[in-house]
Amino acid sequence: MSAASRAPLRSKRSNRTRRAALTATGAAVAALVLSACGSGGTSGGGNNTNFVMGKDGIATVDPGKRTAAPDLSGKTVDGQRLDVASFKGKVVVLNVWGSWCPPCRAEAPGFEKVFQSLKGRGVQFVGINTRDTSTAPAVAFEKQQGVTYPSLYDPTGRLMLRFKKGTLNPQTIPSTLVLDRQGKVAARSLSPLSEEKLRTMIDPVLAEK
Repeated sequence: MSAASRAPLRSKRSNRTRRAALTATGAAVAALVLSACGSGGTSGGGNNTNFVMGKDGIATVDPGKRTAAPDLSGKTVDGQRLDVASFKGKVVVLNVWGSWCPPCRAEAPGFEKVFQSLKGRGVQFVGINTRDTSTAPAVAFEKQQGVTYPSLYDPTGRLMLRFKKGTLNPQTIPSTLVLDRQGKVAARSLSPLSEEKLRTMIDPVLAEK
């Protein structure tokens, strides 16, 4: 076979490889978008994330074993720029939610109430809105639920995938993380939280010096 006749074959193989890679990427994103909202669970641990599960369903990490949260920056649902790293020095509560998610709707009023009671003590809440195909439903959700803290807009779950594997389960919405004052992951819940459980999750981290 001549070099001229081999060239088209190489070109066809290259095109097939590129198409396969694009298909795989699209499937991964689609899996995040299409996975359903549920009541949460305890999956997503392991991979040496150092979480210790408590009887209340809240997992915690000892201060000396914590890992830093990844870059969490971008536009909020109302179009503002936000970088979670700017809140270093505060205890940060990250809540992953979607306007389409009934458990998210149920826990939102309690989150806002706790935010209002603790923001003067150095606690900042930040939402991560996911799988809403536009910001309009998310903005409407915040208005309806009276949520005043900001939420990053993350329709395909890319911010969630930046966390160390095992920290969050992209299929489990809502989920909540608490970051300590150094920006490290200190506690996690992969289930909806009542106001009481949310306070139980935050208080030990807030009490740390």
